[in-house]
Amino acid sequence: MIESLLVANRGEIACRVFRTCRQLGIASVAVHSDADAGALHVREADVAVRLPGNAAADTYLRGDLVVRAALAAGADAVHPGYGFLSENAEFARAVIDAGLVWIGPPPSVIEAMASKTRAKRIMAEAGVPVLVAGEPPLIVKAAAGGGGRGMRVVRDLAALDAEIASARAEAMAAFGDDEVFVEPYVEGGRHVEVQILADAHGAVRALGTRDCSLQRRHQKVIEEAPAPGLGAGPAEELTGAAVAAARAVGYVGAGTVEFLVTPDGRPFFLEMNTRLQVEHPVTEAVYGVDLVALQIRVAEGAALDSAVPVPVPVGHAVEARLYAEDPGAGWRPQVGVVRELSVGGRARGLRGGGPGPSEGAGYVRVDTGFGPGDTVTSHYDPLLAKVVAWAPTRPEAIRLLARTLERARIHGPVTNRDLLVRSLRHEEFAGARMDTAFYERHLAELTAPRGEGAAIAALAAALADAQGRSRFGGWRNLPSQPQEKRYRSVPDGEEHTVRYRLTRHGLEAGDGVRLVEAARTHVVLEAGGLRARYDVSDYGDRIHVDGPSGAHAFTPLPRFPDPAAAPADPGSLLAPMPGTVVRLAEGVAEGCAVKAGQDLLWLEAMKMEHRIVSPSTGTLTALHAVPGRQVEVGSLLAVVTEEPTP
Repeated sequence: MIESLLVANRGEIACRVFRTCRQLGIASVAVHSDADAGALHVREADVAVRLPGNAAADTYLRGDLVVRAALAAGADAVHPGYGFLSENAEFARAVIDAGLVWIGPPPSVIEAMASKTRAKRIMAEAGVPVLVAGEPPLIVKAAAGGGGRGMRVVRDLAALDAEIASARAEAMAAFGDDEVFVEPYVEGGRHVEVQILADAHGAVRALGTRDCSLQRRHQKVIEEAPAPGLGAGPAEELTGAAVAAARAVGYVGAGTVEFLVTPDGRPFFLEMNTRLQVEHPVTEAVYGVDLVALQIRVAEGAALDSAVPVPVPVGHAVEARLYAEDPGAGWRPQVGVVRELSVGGRARGLRGGGPGPSEGAGYVRVDTGFGPGDTVTSHYDPLLAKVVAWAPTRPEAIRLLARTLERARIHGPVTNRDLLVRSLRHEEFAGARMDTAFYERHLAELTAPRGEGAAIAALAAALADAQGRSRFGGWRNLPSQPQEKRYRSVPDGEEHTVRYRLTRHGLEAGDGVRLVEAARTHVVLEAGGLRARYDVSDYGDRIHVDGPSGAHAFTPLPRFPDPAAAPADPGSLLAPMPGTVVRLAEGVAEGCAVKAGQDLLWLEAMKMEHRIVSPSTGTLTALHAVPGRQVEVGSLLAVVTEEPTP
């Protein structure tokens, strides 16, 4: 029996595994970098071991340090979570060689599936359908990759060599392996996967399907179970292929077989993830199981047929990944202090009971690795939380999740919350007509400034500020000049000028708005006969207003612009995020001629590469970016002097 378990990971997945450990009576051990010394997963563990440094390559990717930490803490077993070393066969071998229990499939299975090219050959031999490369469009993939890293879509063969080079570099940085391969890119395809569970005694189970088609940069954003609109025949074909794939490699433990389903319903093998998936909670919600507990039982030698009843799926579950990023600015990752993260959910279905037919009201589960005061850094993935809604039907689950996100209090860095809400309510998603190109088609409309509600939210911010600044806590009852406040919406940059006057007759602010109540922390306003409360949280440089129709964030602006705050010189390329310069484009040097849109350099931040391009055609007159150099937001990277107009 396992008495103490180390999680070789961080953030929400470490916290989630620790939750099951507590329920099973297993002691928990965390590892942490210096940047994560005060992180939530460290606070929730029974003991923690430091991995010196900040970068993942120096800490969470150092298998030798993790094994040493497990032995020092007296752990019996190691759970890899996902990402980092979770699909590293050498790490799994090192854990086993150290006398520890590995919570995962045998190293030989990890090794066989680690290379997507080798995995495709094995699956083809097992009769599982695979894609074969042909004419464009094509997709370049990292053979050892995952999570969208090292992936490039190529629609023009002339760009293939450059995209392969770019994919190789990103793959090497993320996985230490620059092997890539090319396969057809299926337009309008759906990403559907099957959760598998197998023991060491030959039993293999398929726990239904999941749809993960809503993706940004080939990384999943919204997932659900079961995959909608498949029909019984295609669903059985997918689960049958997944079981065949697991048997072909002698799989043990929890894993996922991913498929691309063409518009005409044909499934093709994509990859096998030899670990727990980020989206595993939707399967747990529908089947009423705890996959981490089952992983542990299998690792302890239990036989599924005798120890675990065959679960029956009930209802529908949808998961949204809440990221610290700005979708409207090229999915730019964000950093900063999380002031508040209150989504109002609770974990359910983790002890084998789960939802049943009598539970018709639905529920929300939140998995997170952050708490108030924690900092999102540029060192790791920007995932803040996973929010999962379960309900008896798909429309009910979607409605519950959208409203829960809309009403959540999320203060701090910019997030993709508004995008998630709009995506869930989009007619294509609601009608189960989505595919992997959903955001390519709809990103502009999904990230457009909301407009509605921003003006009254800005008024609420101004009134709360006035209440906080009043020495007497009251309002003037004598005629006065209108008060004026200026705010800039975050992140869309729309400016709002609020003018109001408080008299003995009430609030004069135009638009028929009536003040009902005001305090430093909230304002109650009535407009059009509708009364609503607006909660106002002022953090100095950022003001968050949470109202009935959603949340707004503002930056307060001075009444008169600061003449000293001059914009950067024309052609200046500033770092859009903190990160590391990973490489320069071939031939790029000071004095060279460049074209508008030409790649100049790449920044690595939060495990992803971000392309920096020339803003215009001209000459690169300054180049401050040096490979390996760490830069802060706003750092000058280069200057392009535009060609004069003839």
